[in-house]
Amino acid sequence: MKIRSLWPLLLLLSAVFLGPATQASAPTPEALALIDELGLTEADGAIGKHPGWKPTRIVVMLLPKMGIAGAEYEAQLQAAAGDVELVFDRSGSFIPSPEVLAGADAVVGICTAPLLQTADDSLLWLHNYFVGMDHCKGASATQLEEVVFSNNKRLSGPTIAEHAIAMLLALTHNLPAYGRAQAQAQWDRSLSERAAFGELKGKTLLVVGLGGIGTEIAWRAHGLGMRVIATRRSSREGPDYVDYVGLSDELPALAGKADVIANALPLTPATTGIFNKAFFDATKPGAIFLSVGRGQSTVTEDLVAALESGKLYGAGLDVTDPEPLPKDSPLWHLPNVIITPHVSAAGGDSPQRTMIIAVENLRRYVQGEPLLNVVDMQKGY
Repeated sequence: MKIRSLWPLLLLLSAVFLGPATQASAPTPEALALIDELGLTEADGAIGKHPGWKPTRIVVMLLPKMGIAGAEYEAQLQAAAGDVELVFDRSGSFIPSPEVLAGADAVVGICTAPLLQTADDSLLWLHNYFVGMDHCKGASATQLEEVVFSNNKRLSGPTIAEHAIAMLLALTHNLPAYGRAQAQAQWDRSLSERAAFGELKGKTLLVVGLGGIGTEIAWRAHGLGMRVIATRRSSREGPDYVDYVGLSDELPALAGKADVIANALPLTPATTGIFNKAFFDATKPGAIFLSVGRGQSTVTEDLVAALESGKLYGAGLDVTDPEPLPKDSPLWHLPNVIITPHVSAAGGDSPQRTMIIAVENLRRYVQGEPLLNVVDMQKGY
């Protein structure tokens, strides 16, 4: 019998004989499964060795509109906190009030500039429900040095990747045109003539940013028979279903080899505006551009020009610059573009994974263990 299969029995016995506080000292089977499945990494050092570590008051933001709430979630958080004071912010706001944040040494919720500015000197750990840290701005020099930040990296990857593949398939089969025809009750078989991209099998997908989201996109594209290449900043390492992993400076050369390009980059100074005229000039004629990273990584007017000129076959955009996309943007009216309003992480099992790891990181914080998904705030991811 595998050791992991013993966890449910061990947790049941600990709950019966030792009570909920002891039960919370071990990860749940669900947390263990996610850590293994998604390759979540833990910090090099234990949070308990931090000189300021003394769990006293933890604030958890409940966000029902995002699916991050519920009696079961609260009970799991309470078990993980044990005897440490746990305060639930039920306002539904991304910014807890000063009264709620007063004296908190840890916050689980959404990292924003107002939150950082409102928090007092006791703040030691901040866990962000989002992957992107671009809204987590305004930290003081002391906070950057003393506060430990963690986030939702890899947890929304499967949902976002499915969204990206859905946009890709819709574009290659001209489904947006059929949708418009359906809305007008038109049986127009001539629309099939515009599905000229061909099948995905044998074509090349370039993943720009082979992180948690990019890896999930790559795996699904490989399953569809595509050849996958990628770029990443940190190394040339990647899973065996990625044929080649290049560094950031190889992007223009690799773009010229790709039939589909997927932007899965975080927003940093280095990635802002990276998809510009020079990039689109370097792309293979007739490529499809997918963007599920951050809108500001793309120069909108250069993207529009590439689409209008026919250099790009089409684009699937879950993120734009700016957001919301203005009503007068040309992107709304291009027939070869799919736009969704930054919702690719919605639906699916993403909220459940978010809550499981929030509970696990809270347990680790209280127990003084190494935290999961710690963010390097200098890099922004």
